[in-house]
Amino acid sequence: MAKKKGRLDFVQMKQKGEKVVWVTAYDFPMASFAEQAGMDMILVGDSLGMVLLGYPGTVPVTMEECLICCKAVRRGAPNTFCIGDMPFLSYQTTDADAVMNAGRFLKEADMDAVKLEGGRRVQSKIKAIADAGILVMGHIGLTPQSSGALGGFKAQGRDPESARELILDARAVEEAGAFAILLEAVPPELTAFITKDLSIPVYGIGAGAPCDGQLLICGDMLGMFQAFTPKFVKKYAAVAEIETNAFKEYISDVKSGKFPADEHCYHILPERAQEYEHMLKELTRR
Repeated sequence: MAKKKGRLDFVQMKQKGEKVVWVTAYDFPMASFAEQAGMDMILVGDSLGMVLLGYPGTVPVTMEECLICCKAVRRGAPNTFCIGDMPFLSYQTTDADAVMNAGRFLKEADMDAVKLEGGRRVQSKIKAIADAGILVMGHIGLTPQSSGALGGFKAQGRDPESARELILDARAVEEAGAFAILLEAVPPELTAFITKDLSIPVYGIGAGAPCDGQLLICGDMLGMFQAFTPKFVKKYAAVAEIETNAFKEYISDVKSGKFPADEHCYHILPERAQEYEHMLKELTRR
């Protein structure tokens, strides 16, 4: 098993031009599969609200739900750098709340870092968490927790004015002490500028190739989440179709009597077969 990567490894990978690959996971099996595949990082994203719990968005997700998933992921991927995603209102209120809740991800779920959304508006929160000795990743561009204020799930930074604001946000995140930043749904031209402009690693999801690494949602890339598929997703599997067809075959086998067959059964002990039959006769009511 490869050694778990840390902050300095990610900085060195940026300097060498080596891409970091990471994915979301929310449970033990998915995390174990990601680790076995050699994933550099795992994000226990608040996207669990939609992918795992069936919420219409990420806003309803609670700290307790995040922590439960983080604990399961850590058990499944003990040797992978794991990041806990801070849910809505776990950090926006006060700097003290932000530090306390960030600390819970480390103390209770053994995460290596936390991630939160926003640029200049959460600069003090990032600084407070970093000053407490906790690795924190920023997240700008399309920020799902505030998608309503952004006009929905829409790409950001496509015009000079909004791109300028995102550049200033990215600089504020770095200045606050974040160890890395995630850009979501922004043009690759802007991604290239920010990646070159910052000294910390810059990762993308729907932000094109010119950055230090790529993130995808496991439910999207595996074809599990069917409500919608973002433009930036490449599907590497069709798990929903495979599972649905398996369920259909199972239903058919049970109804037709093909399952269970003799090979799926536990038989009585041969040496006690006579006693067994005698017991059944004694207890037969009619």
